[in-house]
Amino acid sequence: MGRKISDLKMMQALPLSVKILLTKSRIRQWVNEYGLDGVYVSFSGGKDSTVLLTIAREMYPDIKAIFVDTGLEYPEIRDFVRTWDNVGWVKPKLNFKQVIEKYGYPFISKEASKKVYEAKKYGTKYALDRFDPDSEYNKKYKGRYSCSRYSFLLWDDAPPVSHLCCYAMKKSPAHSYERETHRVPMLATMAEESALRRSEWQKNGCNAFNAKRPSSKPMSFWTEQDVLKYIQQYQVTIAPVYGAVVSSDEDGMMYEDSFGDVKLRTTGCKRTGCMFCGFGCQSEKPGEGRFERMKVTHPKQYQWIMKPWSEGGLGYKGVIDWLNENGGLHIRY
Repeated sequence: MGRKISDLKMMQALPLSVKILLTKSRIRQWVNEYGLDGVYVSFSGGKDSTVLLTIAREMYPDIKAIFVDTGLEYPEIRDFVRTWDNVGWVKPKLNFKQVIEKYGYPFISKEASKKVYEAKKYGTKYALDRFDPDSEYNKKYKGRYSCSRYSFLLWDDAPPVSHLCCYAMKKSPAHSYERETHRVPMLATMAEESALRRSEWQKNGCNAFNAKRPSSKPMSFWTEQDVLKYIQQYQVTIAPVYGAVVSSDEDGMMYEDSFGDVKLRTTGCKRTGCMFCGFGCQSEKPGEGRFERMKVTHPKQYQWIMKPWSEGGLGYKGVIDWLNENGGLHIRY
């Protein structure tokens, strides 16, 4: 890897005004390399990709954007995407219910569900290697890939879980679009979001010209706070499901980070990926659970996913109850 984490931290500490200039430079390099007809902005309708598309269209008003219509988005997100011009819609081959039937539910985490899925697919030794913290496999990797906490998901009566939902619903249709059009994407992902994305930045930087799947991530060195500051400073319209961008809570108390800088937040949803994604829900605080909120804000969707599979629903209630009872979890719904 040619870049150090210290390099990333240095870039993340830059003022927003400098980050905007650097992002525009990365976008310009990408368009110069592939041409305006050879690129597209991956537009989810979320606040991050809204900022990226806003910046890109300030530079190139006719740049193409693509929305992957999974059917799992908040209704407000879909309506918001429709307000933008020159946005193509692509769909996955499978719907969400078919993905669950074929692969399993998206619960716990991508890492854990991947190990469960592959352990069941490839056999006992694979399972023991990945889930036993004292195995040679995990000793070799110093426990980084151990999911022993979730080994109960290997039980015969455990609900099926998998990491493949995102690939089937989002990545696959995007890849198909790229093969058909020969366009390469610009993505609004940021390195702070996961260890995998930090690793990708270390390997490729913002513009992965030489990757197997070339892609540009011109906001890689931004932070969540940068996105919110940009939205507030430039009065960018975002999907209403987020609510407003504010710097205080209901009692007027200001949020500050460890440096004393005011922190921003949204009054509505913090993230707006797939509505029904269960990754990480076991770690949510009481009253802040995604399914708790959905019960209030989107009761129709909530009732559908909680309804038993035999009654035409997705069976989430049964899955969550099993995870809570057998895994000692506290997923709230």
